[in-house]
Amino acid sequence: MAWAVHLFTALGAVAGLLAIIAIAHHEWRMAFSWMGVTLAVDSVDGMLARACRVKQVLPHFDGALLDNMVDYFTYVIVPACFLYEARTVPMGCNFMAATAITLASAYQFCQAEAKTKDHFFMGFPSYWNIVVFYLFLLEWPEWVNLVIILLLAIGVFVPVKYLYPSRTPAWRPLTLTLSCLWGALMVLVLVRYPQGHRGLLYASLAFVAYYGAMSAYLTLRPAPPLR
Repeated sequence: MAWAVHLFTALGAVAGLLAIIAIAHHEWRMAFSWMGVTLAVDSVDGMLARACRVKQVLPHFDGALLDNMVDYFTYVIVPACFLYEARTVPMGCNFMAATAITLASAYQFCQAEAKTKDHFFMGFPSYWNIVVFYLFLLEWPEWVNLVIILLLAIGVFVPVKYLYPSRTPAWRPLTLTLSCLWGALMVLVLVRYPQGHRGLLYASLAFVAYYGAMSAYLTLRPAPPLR
């Protein structure tokens, strides 16, 4: 079972590879579908690993390293390829934008406190697959998309504690419930794309607002007294 969990994590990279193939053929819905598969894998593999006690069963295999490798590929490299290939930012700025998220995320992934001991992400947690999904489907002006990408790349270096939906203790049941609803909306958006998806897309931004507001609140609230 422990090996099966590691295989399940590694299959996320295969889904990422299929996303890149779809991007190369400009099959945008298929690309986002495979990116969604990588997101689903990453959402549950940690819980499966803890349930199967993979560290105790396979102490010689570094599952955390595997998870980080797959995450960097699927959350950073795949969306960087999408950003380069799709007309999401001004012409001539696509390579610069892709490079910005690649380098910023390389720094973020290698920080000892990228995942804090109290189960938060420190700095913007490189959700670039979600970022390019929204920027592509919302069809905002290309220069607005570029500014958003650069601001989020800078956000990697800003010490804000972002929710780790499956592990942050504070408001965890609510966060998990809203995450599932958001995921269902994302599936409906893809089903209805390219017509009739805009209303669902804007409705899903309510969860993005919740995620940002709750992360800011938990960062700024006074630390609980030491026992």
